[in-house]
Amino acid sequence: MAPEYPIPASGRIILIGAGPGSPDLLTVRATKAIAAADIVVHDGLVDPRVLGLASPDAERISVAKKRARHTLPQDGINALLIERARGGATVVRLKGGDPFIFGRGGEEVDAARSAGVAVEVIPGVSAALGCAAEARLPLTHRDWSSAVSFVAGQCKGLSEQDWSGLAGKGRTLVIYMGVATAADIAEKLMSDGVAPDMPVAVLERGTLEGARAIRTLLADLGAMVAQENVKSPAIIVVGEVVMLSDAQDKLTRWANVAEAMA
Repeated sequence: MAPEYPIPASGRIILIGAGPGSPDLLTVRATKAIAAADIVVHDGLVDPRVLGLASPDAERISVAKKRARHTLPQDGINALLIERARGGATVVRLKGGDPFIFGRGGEEVDAARSAGVAVEVIPGVSAALGCAAEARLPLTHRDWSSAVSFVAGQCKGLSEQDWSGLAGKGRTLVIYMGVATAADIAEKLMSDGVAPDMPVAVLERGTLEGARAIRTLLADLGAMVAQENVKSPAIIVVGEVVMLSDAQDKLTRWANVAEAMA
């Protein structure tokens, strides 16, 4: 028997964070809502096992997005969600990570509100939290970092962004969607004052089969990503807390740096 979830008399949209990948990181509330869905509109990175939690009778619609290529533009996704909800359906919008962290969930909520459609948001474990936990990488630590920031690395005008103060001693910076621009990101951070020998970790396919956690120094980030053939999905973590992780070292001088910072 499917878990119970309250079904309204009219249609609605439920934005759900599917987490970084592994289905056992879904919240109980999310699992119940997926099972109650009439329609599941999902991102390409949502694990098939998560989609399998929906009823066999539920319609599944992929709106996968890749760099410079979208199955359906955001306006089209908004229109699809609203149209189906107005028809009386419970429409689940499954998004990787958390809907409100680089997931454009805010835009979908605004569109639903403007259209007079009921909308609910169920949070998910973000990629930063899930992948860092798997690598035993604390994003904050009393001795090493009292602040953490999140930025999108796949943004227009990277050189014009003001990232000064986001990374450095006592701070952690988490960069989403930064694999393709890793070398430029490293140059950007160093030009903004971050030391070239600041530890950096790349967490690839976190919580999924084939996951890797590898680390180097900021100056070598671009070369390491290319040499290791790192692919998305992956996040980049910049900060001294990287030293505490289980990430695999990809730099011959790492031991000297770690010893100097101990």
